[in-house]
Amino acid sequence: MAQWDKLTELSDAYTQQLHELYDRDDFPMDVRHYLSVWIEKQDWQRAAREHDFAMVLFQVLLENLDNQHSRFVQEESFLLQHNIRRYKQGFQRYLEDPCALANTILWFLSKEKDILQNAELAEQVQLLCVEQEAMETSSQHDLERKIVGLRNEVQCMEHTILCLEEQQDEFDFKYQTHKMEAVVDEAVKKDQMKVLQILVNRLNDCRKGTLSDLKKLLDRTEDLINILVKKELVEWQRRQQKACIGSPDNVCLDQLENWFTCVAVCLFNVREFLGKLEELVGKVSYENDPVKAQKPALLSRADTLLKELLKSSFVVETQPSMPQGKGPLVLRTNVQFSVKTRLLVKFPELNHSMKVNVSMDREAPQIKGYRRFNVLGTKSKALNMAESQSGGMVADFRHLNLKEQKSGGGGKGASDISLSVTEELHIIYFETEFEMKGVSVELQASSIPVVIISNSSQQQSAWASVLWFNMLSLDTNDVMFFANTPPATWPQFGEMLSWQFLSATKRGLDEAQLEMITHKLFGKKQNYDACKVAWSKFSKENLPDTFWVWFDGILVMVKTYLEDLWRDGLIMGFVSKGKEKSLLKKKQRGTFLLRFSESVIGGITFSWVDTTITGEPDIKTVQPFSKVDLCQIPFHEIIRNFQILEAENIPENPLLYLYPNTPKDEAFGKYYSKKTGADNPYFKYIKTKLVFVSKENTLEARSPMSSDMAQGEGLEPMNGLCGEAAEVNESPRSLQQSLLETSHPDDPMLSGSVAATDEDLLTYLNNPIAFFDTDILQEEPELTDFSLSGFNCLPQQSCGSIFQ
Repeated sequence: MAQWDKLTELSDAYTQQLHELYDRDDFPMDVRHYLSVWIEKQDWQRAAREHDFAMVLFQVLLENLDNQHSRFVQEESFLLQHNIRRYKQGFQRYLEDPCALANTILWFLSKEKDILQNAELAEQVQLLCVEQEAMETSSQHDLERKIVGLRNEVQCMEHTILCLEEQQDEFDFKYQTHKMEAVVDEAVKKDQMKVLQILVNRLNDCRKGTLSDLKKLLDRTEDLINILVKKELVEWQRRQQKACIGSPDNVCLDQLENWFTCVAVCLFNVREFLGKLEELVGKVSYENDPVKAQKPALLSRADTLLKELLKSSFVVETQPSMPQGKGPLVLRTNVQFSVKTRLLVKFPELNHSMKVNVSMDREAPQIKGYRRFNVLGTKSKALNMAESQSGGMVADFRHLNLKEQKSGGGGKGASDISLSVTEELHIIYFETEFEMKGVSVELQASSIPVVIISNSSQQQSAWASVLWFNMLSLDTNDVMFFANTPPATWPQFGEMLSWQFLSATKRGLDEAQLEMITHKLFGKKQNYDACKVAWSKFSKENLPDTFWVWFDGILVMVKTYLEDLWRDGLIMGFVSKGKEKSLLKKKQRGTFLLRFSESVIGGITFSWVDTTITGEPDIKTVQPFSKVDLCQIPFHEIIRNFQILEAENIPENPLLYLYPNTPKDEAFGKYYSKKTGADNPYFKYIKTKLVFVSKENTLEARSPMSSDMAQGEGLEPMNGLCGEAAEVNESPRSLQQSLLETSHPDDPMLSGSVAATDEDLLTYLNNPIAFFDTDILQEEPELTDFSLSGFNCLPQQSCGSIFQ
């Protein structure tokens, strides 16, 4: 299949990449499409090197365009005729340098191949994931078959023991009869002894066979225990770690409980079988009895396997968490938390008989200043089946809290390692004792390391530590993890970020959103798999504006105010200013998109396409809205009621189509308030903060003198110009100085206008929400925000709001 045909059959995500590639004016997509077969057959590499050959291809290209134009004339396709004629005129610029055209076409073909390779790679990864899931399912089915096989062998062993007992009873009866009859005839006596010898030989063979079968049964049991303890349980523990930080992994223990219980029951049956053999030996024994020789070793092996299984069966089913916490594993002193333990070996006769006790770090690690804590509350509880919905044996601790010890911290320790409070990891331990049918085993379980804070301001940083540890560490006992913190690879890091949105809103991050984050962290690269993020770059207490602070601010805002819009895919969110401009500039007037602010923590803004007097696209941006605004009015109502008053005083909402081309009301209509006008609960906010005046090429706020103002309403606080956040410094400076310091040399709003009249300057400065900007939307690593530092004519106002 031709390369172009393959490209046109790609999924939407990669088709979008193709559209973005041909958004450039260098090589029109129409030409690529209509001349695709001819283009792909030419040797453009040779043409890029040889001028004469390039000139030949250039002339043929123009001839092909003429031919295509003739076809459109015959088809009466007026618009396509016009486009082809315009494209041919555009190619005339390559008349002097046809090699440049060859290089251009070669570059586009290369980029097309990259898109195809990425799409094929993604398809292969998806197939591998499906195969992996199939392998996991197959592995579980195989384990289930082994469990069923073990049950069948135990049942067969029960039958074997019964047969052995009957055989021994037969021998014992005939032997006792022979002794009681006191036969005198030696020939008869000899015949009876032969019969008894045959019976005892058969009994001996049966005992040997039974012992051999028991050994095989223990071999199979040991194999199953290795699978359960070293594979299934380890994988569950890793899934639980990931689930604690948002992964959608299945952490249900019911299946593991069934498997553990089945193997434990089989081992107890083996012990009973060995006990039965010992009982039979007590009745009938003989020289070189195999039971006497082999039974002790078999019993010891059965007990060892059973204890290994039991010690692994006591787990923490639900990790420690506070009711109002940011997530599990972050605890606060003197605040109640809950945690649930579970015994995977379920014996109803043990209901309410096993007491579980809770304790904290037993040995403080060698870390300077390491804190110690006491566990308070109900520290002892019995395992029971009443507190589990599935009937498992659990101890659900709901009223525990921690208190820091006044003394007994790590002190200087054996090293000079020092960690911050939110990098300090602690483990909670749980102990109980299993006693049943002569088996006594002390069991211990431990939590995933927790971070303990003393005030809510530390919660964000603490949750960052929990994310980092459980993303990277496979050793859940490593409390020294942050003494030498490893970096995260981008695949690990990107997946974790997506989990945060997935767990909070039921919708994770797509490839395009993750791509914006990679650009923010690493710049543009061909492949990010080898890129690494350092812990210090992600979150560190002494750096107030870390990546995590920015990302978490967005996450909290979305969860609190924008969850429905995000879940429905209406918010593009993570898109850079440069990418935003490239997406919008080719769209029709009124097309807009929603993105998160890159400099305002927890801010969201929108940009839309307008047109200049000359008909060129002009991208306008509104100052980010923050929680101050969103707690007063839903974001969909802001979009619905956002208006500009044109010169004729006709209000107009410039937001018409949600990118790429969905009518605004179709996208957001189901969220709109049914009440309109003065009955709208958000009427006051709409009337005072969402109306603008358009005056030539600027937006200025309406006069604050309105009917509402006349009734006593004052000016709403103002924060400054839009763009990304406007900041207000404490020390005032002159208006002229502030303007010059915050100007961008290429900004069409400011260039050529600095020397304007004071009235014009004030018109510009009174534009608190939206403005025309080109440079701010170019893809740059970071841009300094416009601000009104020192301009004290107006009091401060929240982001996104304006005054009437």
